[in-house]
Amino acid sequence: MGFFSRISEGLARSREKFTERMNVLLDRGPDLDDEFWDGLEETLILADIGGAAASEIVEDLRDTATRKALPDAYAVLDLLNDRMAEAFAEGAEAVFGGDPACVLFVGINGAGKTTTVGKLAKEASDAGRTVILGSADTFRAAAVEQLEEWARRADVEICTRERGSDPASVCYDTIERAERLGADLVLIDTAGRLHTSADLMRELEKVVNVVRKRSKLPVYTVLVIDATTGQNGLSQAREFDRALDLDGVIVTKLDGTAKGGIALAVSHELALPVLKIGVGEGLDDLRDFDPRAFTRAFVGEFDAREHRADA
Repeated sequence: MGFFSRISEGLARSREKFTERMNVLLDRGPDLDDEFWDGLEETLILADIGGAAASEIVEDLRDTATRKALPDAYAVLDLLNDRMAEAFAEGAEAVFGGDPACVLFVGINGAGKTTTVGKLAKEASDAGRTVILGSADTFRAAAVEQLEEWARRADVEICTRERGSDPASVCYDTIERAERLGADLVLIDTAGRLHTSADLMRELEKVVNVVRKRSKLPVYTVLVIDATTGQNGLSQAREFDRALDLDGVIVTKLDGTAKGGIALAVSHELALPVLKIGVGEGLDDLRDFDPRAFTRAFVGEFDAREHRADA
């Protein structure tokens, strides 16, 4: 299945919900009056892209409509894809663009960190890179075993310690082994933790600080978010970014939710690039993020002729 087709299929539920709300708005007529602009902003907010992004996008489109004397709502919607794509933060290529890197993966329990690490390891190893995994999730039952299985599938080394070990020490060992190996990509899985727990977040800060001080490779801290959490994902991102100064986000489980707009909400509000998106459980379902492909798959098509025929 092609790149866009897979993303489009993965975003089907989000697109259907968004299209449904947009059609309700368009059924009232194509006039560019206050009611249309208010309705468009409300529709974007209900699509989980966040109040800040929705307000900015609508304000920009409204200004463009005035300057260019756009005739109706359909002319505005022709610009919506590009304007939404432009609202995403840039810089994704810095982390997984092929340069040497040490990447720490953080997030709450169940977001898909370990699976994401495993898929990235397989992708990088298949591309000829020397990869090493670090299992710094020393608390969750079977976390080490799960990552070991991914290491086996990717044919890469993994650094582990017994359950209950200090996660910072696992990170230290992983970096040392990476240097001996000459690894150019270090992927470290950390334990899931609630962003509302001050103690757990302080422990994670310690882990990140150890890695930043010890690693000779550029260090990136990446938040993995489960798209099904919707606006709660934005709350998570705010707290993790405040504590750790994040470098980017990966949004998983987009195929299982109508809340895919959360990717834009997080990226826009926190100025964080979306690095990858998960649109399924398969190895090939962790995809590079292309903002224009994403918004095209998310927004869908609106045909003026259909609404005029209905009228």
